[in-house]
Amino acid sequence: MPLTDTACKSARPKDKAYKKADGQGLYLQVMPTGGRYWRLKYRFLGKEKVLALGIYSEVSLADAREKRTIARKLLADGVDPSSAKQDRRQLAEINAANTFEAVAREWHERNREKWTPLYAQDILHRLEMDIFPVIGQRPVADISPLVVLNALKKIENRGAGEMARRAGQYCGQIFRYAVVTGRAERNPTTDLKGALKPVRHGHFAALEPKELPEFLHALARNDARLFILTRLAIRLMLLTFVRTGELINATWDEFNFEDAEWSIPAERMKMRKPHIVPLSKQSLAILRELQTMNGNYQWVFASSTKPRRHMSNNTILKALERLGYKGRMTGHGFRSLAMTTIKEKLKYSHEVVDRQLAHAPRSKVDAAYDRTKYLDDRRKMMQAWADYLDNVTSRGKVIVGDFRKSV
Repeated sequence: MPLTDTACKSARPKDKAYKKADGQGLYLQVMPTGGRYWRLKYRFLGKEKVLALGIYSEVSLADAREKRTIARKLLADGVDPSSAKQDRRQLAEINAANTFEAVAREWHERNREKWTPLYAQDILHRLEMDIFPVIGQRPVADISPLVVLNALKKIENRGAGEMARRAGQYCGQIFRYAVVTGRAERNPTTDLKGALKPVRHGHFAALEPKELPEFLHALARNDARLFILTRLAIRLMLLTFVRTGELINATWDEFNFEDAEWSIPAERMKMRKPHIVPLSKQSLAILRELQTMNGNYQWVFASSTKPRRHMSNNTILKALERLGYKGRMTGHGFRSLAMTTIKEKLKYSHEVVDRQLAHAPRSKVDAAYDRTKYLDDRRKMMQAWADYLDNVTSRGKVIVGDFRKSV
C-alpha cells in the first residue's frame, strides 16, 4: 500500500532500522536514531543498487515520488541514476569553484603584467564595485545575456554610460577567457550589441586661455575651503600638465631636485615608456612644501586620512566642482589648456608641447624620436609656462608675449 504523509510523520524509531515501502522501489528508511531517509531500490545492468533521495521531511513524500519518476525515466533511457547524480554533484562543485568572480580574478592576474599598475587597479576596482556584487557568485557557465545586461544597466542608470560600456568590455574578455579555458560554452555579451545607450565621445572639459585668470584667482582665494594638499595637487598639475593618475601615484624616489627633473617610470605611463618632466622653480617650491607635509611617506600626495595610500583619483575632480567648475574643467583638461595656451601665447611648436604631453606618436617617423628629444626646449618651455601663470595671476588677465626669452 502506498505511503501517506501521516504514515511518514508517525514512523517511530525501533531497535533496528526498518523500511516503509511506497512502491516501485521507493521506501522510507527509519533509523534507530530517529532519522528518516528516502531510498530508491533499482536494478541496472543486472545489479541491484540503492539511490539516496534525501531526508524526510526536507524532502516531502510528493518530492520523493517526483525524484523516483525522474530516476525511472533515466533507467528507461539506459542511464544509471546514481551515476547521473554523481555527475550533477561534480558539475555543481565545478560551478562553485568557477564563479564569475573566481574566473575574473584569474583572468585579471594573468593579464596584469601587460597593463600599467594603475590600469590594472582600475579594472579590478570597477569589477569589485559594479559587477561582482551582481553576478560575481554565479557560475560563469550559467550566466545569461539578460543577467549581464541587468548588471550593466545598473551602471548606466546612474548616468555612467561610458563606464557601463567599459564594464561590458571587461565582462566580454572574462567570458572569452572562460570559454577558452573550458569553464563556459559561450560568451553571453555577444548578444548585447546595441542594448546599451550609445555613448557620445567628446573632449574632456577644459578651460579656454581667457578663463585662466578667473580660475587662478578662485584657486588662490580658496572660497571652497579646499585642503592645502588638494590645492597643491591642482597647482602642480597645472604646472606640469601630467595625467591625474601620474600625479597622484607619484613617489618621492621619482624626483631629482638637483637636476630639476621628475622621471615617471614606464609602468606608470599610458604609453608604457618612461617620461621626463622638467621642473620649473615654481614646481620645485611646491614639492619642497609637500616634503614638509608628506616627506615621511611613500606618496608625494599621501591621503590625508590614510597616508599609506595616495590621494583618491576623484579628489581633484570634486575640488574643481567645489571651485565652481563642474562640467567646465577636469583633471585631464589641464593638458588641453596647457597645449592650447603654450602654442598660442608662448609660441612653442606643436612637437615640443606634444613631447611634454607624452602623446602617442602620430607616425613611424615621430616614433623614431626618443622621448628625451627636445628636452632642452622643454625645460625652457616649462619654466616659461610657470612664469606665464605667475604673470596671469598677478595681472589678472591673459598675457600675450614671448616668454621664451625670459628663461
